[in-house]
Amino acid sequence: MSFVKISYPKTGIALVTLNRPDRMNAMAFDVMQPLKEELEAISFNSEIRVVILTGEGSTFCAGADLQDPGYLSIFDGHTMPRIALRAMRVLDDVVTTIREMTQPVIAAINGPAVGGGFCLAMAADLRIAADSAFFRAAGINNGLTSAELGLSYLLPRAIGISRANDIMLTGRDVGAEEAERYGIVSRVVSNEALIDECTVMADNILRHSHLGVEQTKVMLNAGVDAGSLHSHMHHEGITQLFVRMTTKNFEEAIKARKQGRAPDFTDEV
Repeated sequence: MSFVKISYPKTGIALVTLNRPDRMNAMAFDVMQPLKEELEAISFNSEIRVVILTGEGSTFCAGADLQDPGYLSIFDGHTMPRIALRAMRVLDDVVTTIREMTQPVIAAINGPAVGGGFCLAMAADLRIAADSAFFRAAGINNGLTSAELGLSYLLPRAIGISRANDIMLTGRDVGAEEAERYGIVSRVVSNEALIDECTVMADNILRHSHLGVEQTKVMLNAGVDAGSLHSHMHHEGITQLFVRMTTKNFEEAIKARKQGRAPDFTDEV
């Protein structure tokens, strides 16, 4: 049985589903490694323009697998401390792979996103939650820290330091409606409408040029790390000029607007 399921609800859209509902799609290493490999393969697939990430059943992802963490051959021959470091890298690589994919990733949060599942959701570019969803930075409840897999970096940048402190220091549950108010998710919909709503969002992205969307994601992520407004504006300007001068997309947009039709962006010179 594959613990990661790939389907294609529409042309240009890949639906990636964590497929271990009996374990609440927990982050066992033998689930996360295939997930990373599938996402890497999709990243280089020019036919796929948007990715939707969700969980099978009633849970998005329950974080660490407390029953069986899974075993990978890369752990062979190592002491426990060295295995621990390599195991953490497996999980880290999933987050960085999502962030570095050329396609925007929409997290369709169909239920609890707990611990590492919260981190996985925050790694996505866009998040839509079902009304049954909730978020919990669970590490601190387990005697550890809430700071893992990029959460203490991504969450404050998404919602501000005060609210991130509230969530990460208390380990409390954040329901879907509160998550929408805070800006953790863009919107909340019924469980039944979740994938359809994500597909509509993906369709809105697909209307734009492939290169334009790709470079907008790059610049949004670069902006989070920018050292100054001046340096980032320079980076933006070079990127905008690159798309403007190496494609006919701008001319096509103007022509299509005059002719009252949808533009056909080819990203060609």
